[in-house]
Amino acid sequence: MQTGLWLLGLLGDLLILGLGLGLAWIVYAYVVDSRQTQHTIRRNYPVIGRFRYLFEHMGVFFRQYFFAQDREEMPFNRADRTWVYKAAKRNSLNIAFGSTRDIDKPGTPIFLNAFLPVSADNHEEPALITFGPDCPNPYSTRSIFNISAMSFGALSAPAVEALSRGAAIAGCWLNTGEGGLSPYHLAGGCDLIYQIGTAKYGVRDAHGCLDEEKLKQMADKAQVKMFEIKLSQGAKPGKGGILPADKVTPEIATIRHIPVGEASISPNSHAEVRSVPDLLDMIGRVRAATGKPTGIKFVLGEHQWLTELCLLVGERGHDAAPDFITLDSGDGGSGAAPQPLMDNTGLPIKESLPYLIALLKKHGLRERIKVIVAGKLITPAAVAMAFCAGADAVNSARGFMFALGCIQALQCNKNTCPTGITTHNRRLQRGLVPADKAVRVAQYQAQMTESVAMIAHSCGVTEPRQLQPAHVRLVTSPGHSAPMIEYVMLQESLSK
Repeated sequence: MQTGLWLLGLLGDLLILGLGLGLAWIVYAYVVDSRQTQHTIRRNYPVIGRFRYLFEHMGVFFRQYFFAQDREEMPFNRADRTWVYKAAKRNSLNIAFGSTRDIDKPGTPIFLNAFLPVSADNHEEPALITFGPDCPNPYSTRSIFNISAMSFGALSAPAVEALSRGAAIAGCWLNTGEGGLSPYHLAGGCDLIYQIGTAKYGVRDAHGCLDEEKLKQMADKAQVKMFEIKLSQGAKPGKGGILPADKVTPEIATIRHIPVGEASISPNSHAEVRSVPDLLDMIGRVRAATGKPTGIKFVLGEHQWLTELCLLVGERGHDAAPDFITLDSGDGGSGAAPQPLMDNTGLPIKESLPYLIALLKKHGLRERIKVIVAGKLITPAAVAMAFCAGADAVNSARGFMFALGCIQALQCNKNTCPTGITTHNRRLQRGLVPADKAVRVAQYQAQMTESVAMIAHSCGVTEPRQLQPAHVRLVTSPGHSAPMIEYVMLQESLSK
């Protein structure tokens, strides 16, 4: 009895203490708010005005979970994210009672199912493609869906390790991103594409230029199958990579060969490349040093330089051409970037991919140069459209982030990612178990491959790389659609 009374007394004292502290804070906040001059709302409405910032912050999450419709949210709507989550968990992907997609919305793809779809006994594996067949070490793969460039530093160690292990299970490649090669990329034993960004992280000398000895050391690793020279990416066309200072840990600094605790801002272009001839020279230099296929990555904007590149390859010979082009879309990316670039710079792949394919065909380079496509391609319809437009393979970054458990909290650049994917906070990383997430990465890749193949079979072809522009139309207005791209008109315009 006495113990109970003592506990009640203690609780009463704590309540009074809490109320006292709360009242003291309100008085303190009132004095501070009414006297400060930086925030109008707080000055005019002391204490109460502070809730505006809380509501503004929480509004993002309330809209995501309670108010936005399945097909409304950006950059990825709930319906598309849910498809990825289900695919990664190997849950049923069937739905009932009709589609929630607005089939009258301009740009919506409509795949043209064949009179006689391909029967189950005629299904084929995706065609084998070979990058750099004339290189000392060419690279061949059947994978149609792969993991796009995401650097260690931008991503956490367990996230990169999970991607590596998942890629190995799935049999697809993993692009290292521009942040250099970490032990976590190598952990799973998967095929890797080593990306060389403008800062040359991992293969740079003391002045930030390309160090061929370090490049050869990377090429000696059997897992590194190709090298990709990044000119720009979807998040920030025209600007180099951005890694905030609080993400530059000692480990990351060692891998990148940069100072610890200082923001890592890449140049917006390669010091060695000041013209199209310089670009071909750099491609040749990397290929000669590594003996492995070498390509370039960019978001297409102004494209006269691309015509010049094709013409120059014609003069120098097809051996001078990049072994592949990774075409990114100008509608954002996984990296941190200024909003004007994220929102308004660079062409989307719906426009740039058909142009690139037509240009390569015009100059007789389509068979020589393989085309990889990236940019918000996280669902089977988006991937199938890329193959219809001429892609040889598709990369995805954010799709695989969702497979890892990303909830689109939009905190990738703040080191506060709640799912442990883009943070170096060990407490937050604890929830991301590489062994478990690797399986989900592999299952997402497998479900994507199966679903794109299903679309191909419905259209009457035996595997995804046989899809053609004639297999899809795009909605132009309610009740009307048109071919995805008028290739004949495009070819005619390029020939002038």
